[in-house]
Amino acid sequence: MIHKYKLNDKFILLDINSGGVFKIDEITYDILDHYPEKDRNTVTKLLQSKYKVLDIGQSIDEIDTLISSDELFSEQESITYDFKNNTSIKAMCLHVSHDCNIRCKYCFASQGNFQGEKLLMDEETGKAAIDFLIYNSIGRRNLEIDFFGGEPLLNFALIKKLVNYARDKEVQHNKNFRFTITTNALLLNDENIEYINDNMDNVVLSIDGRKETNDNMRYTINNQGTYDIIIDNLKNLVNKRGDKDYYLRGTFTKFNLDFSNDVLHLADCGFDKISVEPVVAKPDMDYALCKEDLPKLFDEYEKLSIQYLKRKKDNPFNFFHFNIDLDHGPCLYKRVSGCGAGNDYIAITPLGDIYPCHQFVGDEKFKLGSLETGIINKDIKDQFYKANLVEKTKCTDCWAKYYCGGGCLANAYNTNLDILSPDEVGCELEKKRLECAIMIQTEQ
Repeated sequence: MIHKYKLNDKFILLDINSGGVFKIDEITYDILDHYPEKDRNTVTKLLQSKYKVLDIGQSIDEIDTLISSDELFSEQESITYDFKNNTSIKAMCLHVSHDCNIRCKYCFASQGNFQGEKLLMDEETGKAAIDFLIYNSIGRRNLEIDFFGGEPLLNFALIKKLVNYARDKEVQHNKNFRFTITTNALLLNDENIEYINDNMDNVVLSIDGRKETNDNMRYTINNQGTYDIIIDNLKNLVNKRGDKDYYLRGTFTKFNLDFSNDVLHLADCGFDKISVEPVVAKPDMDYALCKEDLPKLFDEYEKLSIQYLKRKKDNPFNFFHFNIDLDHGPCLYKRVSGCGAGNDYIAITPLGDIYPCHQFVGDEKFKLGSLETGIINKDIKDQFYKANLVEKTKCTDCWAKYYCGGGCLANAYNTNLDILSPDEVGCELEKKRLECAIMIQTEQ
């Protein structure tokens, strides 16, 4: 299987099974519309009005060389992994707060309480969650905990206790914890910024972009926009963070289809690590993205990729979805298994309930169990075991399958009520992002 496309006046060819990426010329691009399905003579006749016969022959010879060396139209590698028996957990989204101090129109968490009552996790539950992760991480040393909400800074005292607890457990169990916190930045101050920068390996900071974009979707409980409140807090944390990881994480919706301007606005504000992603929403929401929006969104990704390259010298920034490793990348197992939700990644609520990921928290159909009972809902567990490329028939003939791993399961469920049936709009956006990312890599 191959995929070819033109972007930024470049012709790019991918061999899907081998992972090979080639910059090609226009004649090769046109030949591959027909060859090798049609024979050499037929292809020559079809293209000789545009190219010299000698040049056509030379290009076909080069294609044949790549085919014979298994670099083009390569055979698919056999996939024999036993996903069901891969039960070791490596990452946990720890919901220390089911309460929030802002209101977001697109919030999948029902304004922070995840369709339930407002709660803060207690110390006993938090420690039990860390013990659960350690006990269920057999064979893994490096473990990840994301302090999440609602707004996790509403329970900041607990976060500090749990970090200390996990550090003590590292020595006892030969583990290494990596901590992330996701915050809306409203409560950031000098004290907690210092703690976060000292203890968090990564920080995810929520803002959607330009003031008008952000304040249309993210506002305080008093219906005030949050941009003016948080922008200086964000700059304060990032300026003090040095070279440690962080991301400004935004969401674009139908209300800001020109989202590339939001990304560039954040870059112009001095932030160099940015992720602005499509909204996860049920199709009937007025801010949801639909098929009709795709041409505009494709243009935005292409515009952004060209600006990304232009700014590399004078005003560089890192856009999350343009990060791709063409030389190594994830192993075949990871490429086939996808995001790992419900398998090597779980979410824990303030009451100690276990869900496949943060996007499913609050939907009782997807409750896997609790810290007290362990994972007991085997039917749901089996569904998420099957959420891999081997089982997703709709992904079989997709050129992007080994890059995306089958897409977001929450998106699939929201649009098709089936985690094994990928969301069409999400898939098309993922493919466009990948084309842009690969083009950028070939240019660099």
